[in-house]
Amino acid sequence: MPIAFARRAWRRHVAILVVLGVVGAGCESGGSATAEGQAADRSADAAVSVAGVCPGTVVIQTNWWPQAEYGGLYRLLGRDVRIDTSKKLVSAPLVASGADTGVRIEIRSGGPANNFTPASKLLYVDRSVTLAGSDLDQAAQFSKESPVTAVFAPMDLSPLVLMWDPQTYPAVKTIADVGRAGARVLTFQGSTYVDYLTGAGILRKSQVEGSYDGTPARFVAEKGKVVQQGYLTNEVYAYEQEISQWKKKVGWALVNDAGYPNYPEALTVRQGRRTELASCLEKLVPILQMATVGYVADPKPTNDLLVRLADEYGAYPYSAARAAHAVTAMKDNRLLGNGANATIGDFERERVQRIVDVVTPIFAGQRQPVKDGLSADDLFTNEFIDTTVSLP
Repeated sequence: MPIAFARRAWRRHVAILVVLGVVGAGCESGGSATAEGQAADRSADAAVSVAGVCPGTVVIQTNWWPQAEYGGLYRLLGRDVRIDTSKKLVSAPLVASGADTGVRIEIRSGGPANNFTPASKLLYVDRSVTLAGSDLDQAAQFSKESPVTAVFAPMDLSPLVLMWDPQTYPAVKTIADVGRAGARVLTFQGSTYVDYLTGAGILRKSQVEGSYDGTPARFVAEKGKVVQQGYLTNEVYAYEQEISQWKKKVGWALVNDAGYPNYPEALTVRQGRRTELASCLEKLVPILQMATVGYVADPKPTNDLLVRLADEYGAYPYSAARAAHAVTAMKDNRLLGNGANATIGDFERERVQRIVDVVTPIFAGQRQPVKDGLSADDLFTNEFIDTTVSLP
């Protein structure tokens, strides 16, 4: 049942991409190719080398195709990038700060690439997976049957938004304003954040319609009278720049700002392997932090690779302009940032506990209860974070 829920969530996103004309036919014949990642121009010192403490290949399972939200991960790919178009994965020497770390990294795509199986579930199916992405509300949802611990937050805030036509609703600036305006809100069926918004009285149940199919048809046909969900890193740009039937400004507000402070795509380990992988994580997590900082400072080389990978996988024509927009949007809106302190990639316990407190009764009402006595400390740890690593 939890898997079915997660599959519904990812199918929502793929529907959006289909309508925008960005999902390709796929690579039915499979095959492989090579590309170039970052060069290793120096030998790894003791601080950077992870040989002997990490697996020979560090495998990271994501929940979607290559895109800018994963930029810090793909920046770790060194020279001689090997692309497996049949398995929708890419591997290379793991290079950190210009040094070969002594192991390889393999990044596997998810969503349509693996039949929408939640990445964190694969930690319990495939032992070769070292780290897997999971939104923290999803980690709470699975905490009873397949518990995971988040060790690194690639993004500080979720890009999930509600979006509207500012000409139709000039007074709407927040999601609470959407509720007060009484606008019809189109969402995907089964979205946990919607249960929060209606339960908190921010939106009325009567104004929410869980029939959104990922297409712009309804929004366009009703000339912006409806409000619908999307992602600041994708749909906002698409509506303003790519969808010919609209191609004008949209208003938007982050779901985070309505009191749902989810951490998106946090990198997690299977709880039963946390001790086993501790020595690896002590070195690897700071490398992930530094790679994120490096990507934000110079995203173009990695974005070029992301664009190529999306094409090679037959996923969707992910343009350089879209990737560049995503980076700008993430920086300008602090989706990528240091949060409340001067450290990138760590978790705020109060925020995690807020998510636990919000979703626990929601999942209980759906007859998929979380772990008994679940608390924030069950879902994350900052023990491997280097507090000196931050975005400028």
